[in-house]
Amino acid sequence: MIYLDYSATTPVNKEVLDTFTKVSLDFPGNPNSLHKLGVEAKKLIDSATNQIIELLNLKDKEIIYTSGSSESNNLAIKGLCLKHQGMGKHIITTNLEHSSIYGPIGYLQKQGYEVDFVKTKDGLVDMDDLERLVTDDTVLVSIASVNSETGMLQNISEIAKFLKTKKCYFHVDMTQSVGKINIDMNDIDLVSFSGHKFYGLKGIGVLVKNSDLTLEPLIHGGKSTTVYRSGTPALPLIVSISKALRLALTDLDLKYEKIQELKDYLIENLEKYENVRINSKEHSLPHVLNISVMHAKPETFQHALEEYDIYISTQSACSANNPVSKAVLEVTNDEETAKHSIRISLSYLTTKEELDKFLDAFDKCYNKLLIK
Repeated sequence: MIYLDYSATTPVNKEVLDTFTKVSLDFPGNPNSLHKLGVEAKKLIDSATNQIIELLNLKDKEIIYTSGSSESNNLAIKGLCLKHQGMGKHIITTNLEHSSIYGPIGYLQKQGYEVDFVKTKDGLVDMDDLERLVTDDTVLVSIASVNSETGMLQNISEIAKFLKTKKCYFHVDMTQSVGKINIDMNDIDLVSFSGHKFYGLKGIGVLVKNSDLTLEPLIHGGKSTTVYRSGTPALPLIVSISKALRLALTDLDLKYEKIQELKDYLIENLEKYENVRINSKEHSLPHVLNISVMHAKPETFQHALEEYDIYISTQSACSANNPVSKAVLEVTNDEETAKHSIRISLSYLTTKEELDKFLDAFDKCYNKLLIK
C-alpha cells in the first residue's frame, strides 16, 4: 500500500498507541474523583497539559480538550459568539475554510449574524479587504492557517497583529499546521487542532483560548478539566495527544526539508503532462500538492490509482458533495480546474521509492483515461 492522504488522517505512531494503552490499563481512576486513583489521574492530565503549553510556547492560555477539530471549531465560533452577543453580530471568514467552520457560522446566520468573506490574492488574505470589512459590529474573524486542499499557508502573524488593534476576536483553525510548522499562537484568541493529523489517535482535539476569554459551553452537565466542556476527561487520549505533539515537533525542520524535496520531485515529474495543472502555489506547505488532471473526473482517477493500492483524495474528506472545489477555485479562478482537482498529501514517512511507484501508476492511469 502507498498512502498519500496524510492530510485526511495520519497513521497512529506506535509510541503514542503504547502510551494510550499503558494509561488505559495503569490509571483506571476518574480524574475528577477525590480518592487516590483519581488524584493520580488528575496529576497525569495536568502533566500532559503543561507539556502542551510548553511545546507550543503558550502564555496566559487555557487548554480545552475536545473530540477533535470539528468540535473545537464549533466551540470556538458558537461558544464565543453566543457568549458575547453584545459585542456585535458580524463574522468574517474566507472561502478557504473547512466545513466545520462553515457549519457553525451557518447556524449563527440563522440566529441573525451577518457573515462576510474576505477576498484573497493568489490564495492569501487580502489585508486591504480585511481592513475594509472589519467594523465596530465585528465580533469574530475566523481564518485557517493552512487550507487542507491546497496547502495554502496564510500570514497569520500579520493578520493577528492587525486584529490586535480592533475589538473583535481572532480564531485560527490550525488543524493542518500544528505538528508540521511552528506558528506563534500568543497573539491569537482561539486556536483549534486535532491529534489524528500528527500521528495521534482519533477522537481527541484541543481548543486553545486566552485565559481571560469566556465561552458559552456546547456541552453542559458535569465537572471536567474545564467549565467549558463537561464530561469525564478522556485521560488516555489526553496523555496520548501530548505525546503525539512532542514526537511530531521533534526534528521538525528536518522533516519539513525532506517533505519539500519529495514535493519538488513530484512537481518536476507531473508538470510534464500536458493535461496536468499544478494548483498548490509557492505559499503552500510542502505537505500538500493539489493538481488538476483536466478531462478526467477526479473520482475516476482516484479509483484508477486505487487499483494499484495507491490512495490519494479528491476534496477534503469532510467536504460537501460538490464537484467544484471552493478552495481550488479561490486560488485559480478557473471553474474547470476546480472541477478536476485531486490532492496528494505527503509525510516524512513517505519515501522516494513510493513516489516512483505512484508516478509509474499515474502515467498508466493518465494514458488509459486521457489518451484516445
